[in-house]
Amino acid sequence: MRIRGGKRVAAAGGAVVAMTLALAACSSSSPTTTPTPTGGGTTPAGGGTSTGGAAVSGTLNGSGSSFQLTFQQAASQAFHQSNPNATVNYGGGGSGKGRTDLASGVVQYAGSDSPIPAKEAGNFKGKTVLYFPVLIGPITLSYNLSGVSNLKLDAPVIAQIFQGKIKTWNDPAIKALNSGVNLPSTPITLAVRSDSSGTTANFTLFLQDAVGGAWTLGSSSIVTWPSGARAGNGNSGVAQIIKSTAGAIGYVDYSTAKASNLSYASVKNKDGNFVAPSSESASAAAAGVTPGSDLTFAAVWAPGAQAYPITYQSWDLVFENQPNANTAALLKAYIGYLLGPGQQLLTQLNYAPLPASIDSMAKAQLDKIAG
Repeated sequence: MRIRGGKRVAAAGGAVVAMTLALAACSSSSPTTTPTPTGGGTTPAGGGTSTGGAAVSGTLNGSGSSFQLTFQQAASQAFHQSNPNATVNYGGGGSGKGRTDLASGVVQYAGSDSPIPAKEAGNFKGKTVLYFPVLIGPITLSYNLSGVSNLKLDAPVIAQIFQGKIKTWNDPAIKALNSGVNLPSTPITLAVRSDSSGTTANFTLFLQDAVGGAWTLGSSSIVTWPSGARAGNGNSGVAQIIKSTAGAIGYVDYSTAKASNLSYASVKNKDGNFVAPSSESASAAAAGVTPGSDLTFAAVWAPGAQAYPITYQSWDLVFENQPNANTAALLKAYIGYLLGPGQQLLTQLNYAPLPASIDSMAKAQLDKIAG
């Protein structure tokens, strides 16, 4: 067994969804002219259709990562335009729920922002799980602080904030990073995830890597936060807490933060530069990543002058062996679409495409899905 241990704001990608439908319509009428994906490499055979070029049919169900939600919504609609007899349903619920649903046979694929933890490995009963990376993006430190628009934070201060050691916004440690900024004495309210979350796992991995033993809460999909923290379901739930709570700060993926019109901090990276979250700074962070043989990797705390230090990644997890040939063909076609034309959608949706080398490795793995 090769395993390593809500709804988003509807406007998040409305215009882009319309664009994907137009793109897919063109692809459907001219299937041999599917655009080359931003992620690099060539489009997998058939683009959004089966590997033989004919449209596939049937239903796929997926769940998990709320980080992927907007992308999955846009991509599944575009895929359906090229494959009118195929339906892809994706529910959020967090990475942990996706992995649980896959293990129990509720879904055919799971969105997960972190590899399967060792404590969950037994749930998969010896079945081989394939990891298909599909996107990367930043985790923002979003905040609600009237009059402060250019906040700067570094890993030691972030660690103290989220361990409840820094309690007000005018704390000397925050002021030292923000010379000339009028920071109020407003109490800090932590906004965190209530569900089993890959965003939580990657955010805490960043802190663990960046400050070592100064971070004492560990890295996991579920963390015991200081008393007084407010928990929300999914990235959108955390965003809503921040938006409605003066003095709040929380970790929210960039796409959701943009859709919710949140303010977010620039974070000091490994090279000592304060970098704002963006698709470009996420790409800079992922550029030097070398994935393992199973295509797992971590993009947090990556070197690079322009790298955003809290960049993370997300995979679609599938079983290598499927119950029948049709389900295998559907999975190959849809994941092939995500790795091919789907990569073009990511920047407009405030994600970032995969580095070309990783995209190519993921495409090469498609043939391992067997029915």
